Amino acid sequence: MERKYLGIDIGSTAGKAVVLDGKGEILQAFSVPTGWSSFEALKSIGERLEDPMDEEHYACIATGYGRNAVAFAGKTMTEITCHAKGAMALFGNEAMNVIDVGGQDTKVITCKGRTVEEFFMNDKCSAGTGKFLEVMANRLNISMEDLNSLAKKHTEEVKISSMCTVFAESEVISLVGQGIERANIAYGILQSVAGKVVQMLGRLRDQSPEVYLTGGLCEAAYFQEILSEKIGKPIHSHKNARYAGALGAAVLAKEQVEKGRM
Repeated sequence: MERKYLGIDIGSTAGKAVVLDGKGEILQAFSVPTGWSSFEALKSIGERLEDPMDEEHYACIATGYGRNAVAFAGKTMTEITCHAKGAMALFGNEAMNVIDVGGQDTKVITCKGRTVEEFFMNDKCSAGTGKFLEVMANRLNISMEDLNSLAKKHTEEVKISSMCTVFAESEVISLVGQGIERANIAYGILQSVAGKVVQMLGRLRDQSPEVYLTGGLCEAAYFQEILSEKIGKPIHSHKNARYAGALGAAVLAKEQVEKGRM
């Protein structure tokens, strides 16, 4: 029996899994809520896999902040390595700048010649992350999905000046109290996150490559539009870009097995 290649990326918000066959084709790609425990997320992933989650059926590499929960994984690897490898597998460019907006952190990565040349990671503060958006959406009593569609209906620009989530939440409460339209506040929230992401992207030495978006906001079309305007060039993405970390881990598992290292 030929083993399949499994990449597991357990983040703070969601656990993602990608399964590849012997030709490197995607057989499964899905996500589950992380919930309160990485181990619970791993259990949920196991329930959705087509085969028992063990070394006999899968060559596995795990990544993400909950990667150590995946005891049967042949190896664990960093998020930067896996997200870059996943982006390269999806987009295939020799040079690219990758933005990944995750639940608890945001990463910007320059990939050249199929390797990581430079990266920066915002993991000390939730500004510019999915958690920031989640907190603000909750304050407006809407879902994360509705935040984008609502923001698109804005009629005026509202600025959220604080980059600290706690202070920004207070700003939003104040704006609501002033009777500002929710659509305008939602637009200000997306502008705030996009501004933080652009600041991080600007730290990369080489600004010439095309820019690609992975992570949880890859399907947020209006956020991509705002980001593109701020950067001054198109933002590219892919239907499987939210699984970039897990895909990269699966691709690496296949490479490690072929090299006899797993």
